[in-house]
Amino acid sequence: MTDTSRIDTLRIGTDIGGTFTDFVVLDVETGQITLEKRLTTPDDPSRAVVEGIDVLRAARPDLLERTEILTHGTTLVINALIERTGGTTALLTTEGFEDVLEIRREVRYDAYDLELAFPRPLVPRRLRHGVRERLHASGRELVPVDADQVRAIVDEFAAEDVESVAICLLHSYTDGDHEREVARIVRERRPDLWVSLSSEVLPEVREYERTSTTVANAYVQPLLANYLRRLRKALDERGFAGNFYVMQSTGGVIPLEVARTFPVRVVESGPAGGVMAAARIGARAGVGDLLAFDMGGTTAKVAAVVDGQAALTHDYEVARTAHFRPGSGIPVCTPVLDLLEIGTGGGSIAHIDSLGLIKVGPRSAGSVPGPAAYGRGGDRPTVTDADLVLGHLDPDHFLGGEMPLRADLAAAAVAALGAPLGLDAVATAHAIREAAEESMVAAARVHLAEMGVEPSRLPVVAYGGAGPVHAVGLARKLGSPRVLIPPAAGVMSALGLILAPATFETSQTYKVKTDRLDLNLIDDLFRQMEKSAAQFLPDGDGGHVTYTRWADMRYVGQGFEVSVGLPGGDDWRALSSDEVTAQFKSAYESRYRRSYDDVAVETMNLRLRATLTGEDDDTVRLPTPAATGRAVSEALKGHRKVHFPEGETNCPVYDRALLEPGMTVAGPALVQERETTTVLDRAATATIGDLGIISIDVKGA
Repeated sequence: MTDTSRIDTLRIGTDIGGTFTDFVVLDVETGQITLEKRLTTPDDPSRAVVEGIDVLRAARPDLLERTEILTHGTTLVINALIERTGGTTALLTTEGFEDVLEIRREVRYDAYDLELAFPRPLVPRRLRHGVRERLHASGRELVPVDADQVRAIVDEFAAEDVESVAICLLHSYTDGDHEREVARIVRERRPDLWVSLSSEVLPEVREYERTSTTVANAYVQPLLANYLRRLRKALDERGFAGNFYVMQSTGGVIPLEVARTFPVRVVESGPAGGVMAAARIGARAGVGDLLAFDMGGTTAKVAAVVDGQAALTHDYEVARTAHFRPGSGIPVCTPVLDLLEIGTGGGSIAHIDSLGLIKVGPRSAGSVPGPAAYGRGGDRPTVTDADLVLGHLDPDHFLGGEMPLRADLAAAAVAALGAPLGLDAVATAHAIREAAEESMVAAARVHLAEMGVEPSRLPVVAYGGAGPVHAVGLARKLGSPRVLIPPAAGVMSALGLILAPATFETSQTYKVKTDRLDLNLIDDLFRQMEKSAAQFLPDGDGGHVTYTRWADMRYVGQGFEVSVGLPGGDDWRALSSDEVTAQFKSAYESRYRRSYDDVAVETMNLRLRATLTGEDDDTVRLPTPAATGRAVSEALKGHRKVHFPEGETNCPVYDRALLEPGMTVAGPALVQERETTTVLDRAATATIGDLGIISIDVKGA
């Protein structure tokens, strides 16, 4: 007999990282959360997810039956693009454009490097086929699709074991009928193939970017689709009947079936969850401008949040052959939170470079074999090993004691690195830590400068397993005066998955000078985009859909655009073309500190985001510590020898779970929780806020 009195009030967020897979279970009624971490299983990432769910179910057998929403973040897509583990893909393009993936933009990302290297195209030349057809730039048909030729091409796919097909025809952003005709023939001849259309994936100008993005979508589609199918099946077998969502790179979630159709939208899935959680928690703490700093086991990520909003970019690349060099990677022009990923995580391997200097990353020990301290066969020194040697981590209580660390193995690996330089284990560990933080700071400074943001005015919101360990050091070097460590910091990206709304963003090329704008036509295009975007949002959630409009605009003759926010609904009717131009100039000046009155302005693309807001989204309770009136001394767990640059000290260690609002902890000190440790140096003072956020005053920043 079914218990009809039971209410489904649980939400689960699970985020797969390079080293750990994180879990958060949130009771939306009480705010109670349950956390879990498992080592990631690189051979099959779904295995770690299922193992973690089983551990949570052991403590709460009705977990999945009571779960209304499970949201998943994964690095599967970006890893497949970098490691070339996607499906065998063919490209059908307009005859004469078969080599666009290799011709690229005909731009050198380094004018003086005579041996430039670019990523190998995801589709080999033999699988790139030209289709006889042609559209005019206006969308008018010049040459119809040669259906017989398409059939003959498709019949050749069997010999090449093709799994997926990307269709990208010239000028299909103005009219997708030719692409739909080709897709119909492909599905008619080979219904088993996955098919991606550029008119659906990226209906925008710029042939290379549109082709590259569509090919990337097709390349990872079989892999992600099969992975999600296996994972959903495993959950269903365990009693899950709720909604399964996947986090997008924009910080919004989409239903599983939409993720299977547009896998490039989840290329930065997990990190986006952390940024959204940082913005949400910052807003509740009254902080609208902040720097989100996520340091996990494999990489570190930074993103600026201004006025409560994280910036989006549509110029994204993966698999760059030159670190931090735009133009050296594979363009994936899908909306992505504008975050910077740095190859410096807890598992990043330290080495000595050609100049005899200690450097960290970008190679990582990952979860297999992991840092030397894991005792799983790794013998290369990592940031985690250095932190353990310095006493910043407790070897007996890592992950609450479930995964003890080997201090002897960590010390041996670190000492071996420093021996050729005449350094002992402690001095080498200091050098590793310093190199890791300097690497992150240098990259963050460049990223913030490109956005026109001054780091010294941004509090750092730190999370991830290693984020709180290094947050004070990073903030001091950046000049940031304050660090915020939110509750559940070690699994914050998974928490962000739970808090994220369902969203879908779409675009449409509309190239015209602003003095010739047809605002009624633009409004009609936006309303068509609203209908298109709404169909990709979850059904039956009883929420309210809101729409946000932008236009990509530029001065005529420029090669890149600036996104300008536009009003919608009734406010649209009061708009004029002069006001649109003025909004562009204001946005341009804000970014580049100048504007021009003697150059014409034009629109390039219209963009729209649909957001499904649930009735309870703003009332979801987050965990907050209870106020019992205990003294801060009652949260003291003991003391541990910790090495700081100034020398060794017998450092007090506090249990975060026992710290209450209003308490103050002066450095040097360690604040320990199951998933991470907050390190306070001698010049830092921490205060516990009403929401349980640790607010650290960084003196001397």
